Amino acid sequence: MSHNPEPAPYSQLRAQAIESLLVDKGLISSDAVDALVNLFERDIGPLRGARVVAHAWTDAAFKARLLDDANAACAELDVEGLRTRLVVLENTPTVHNMVVCTLCSCYPWSVLGLPPSWYKSAPYRSRAVLEPRTVLREFGVELDPGVEVRVWDSSSEVRYMVLPERPPGTDGLTEDELAQLISRDAMIGVATVAGPASAQAA
Repeated sequence: MSHNPEPAPYSQLRAQAIESLLVDKGLISSDAVDALVNLFERDIGPLRGARVVAHAWTDAAFKARLLDDANAACAELDVEGLRTRLVVLENTPTVHNMVVCTLCSCYPWSVLGLPPSWYKSAPYRSRAVLEPRTVLREFGVELDPGVEVRVWDSSSEVRYMVLPERPPGTDGLTEDELAQLISRDAMIGVATVAGPASAQAA
């Protein structure tokens, strides 16, 4: 099984070359570029995955299809660009899933946007497997001892996304409102989803 990352598309390489040229000429700053990348990484990119999760929370039949065949279910919501098999893992009161790629940085770009830098780092890639509960605590996730932690290793053939637990107090929310609660980190499995009151307090 290969863990080689997908080759960068021509458009990405071209954008990187243009960015370097503009920075060299002083027309833009690398800080401004980093801010835009962060916006896509944390907000714009993961909205597709958040929309999938919110729909699964509100439609039991869709959720069943998502867990059975994520690629086909995502296609129902016009989520494009899934070039490899996507597997969606459901968190429950007794099971918590988290995703890693131990050999490189295989990641479901199409539903989660750009991978965070920590996901690609060697410490996360090794420690997520060796001491997942410690890593989760460092991300602020405290699990009861009875909760089983399952770590899933992504590859070039299979990418994983977590379906986090729906928080209490969200029964009256629309899908759009639910999607706003769902973070990229929750869909990687290193965060949980807070309810509306908790999210506002944070």
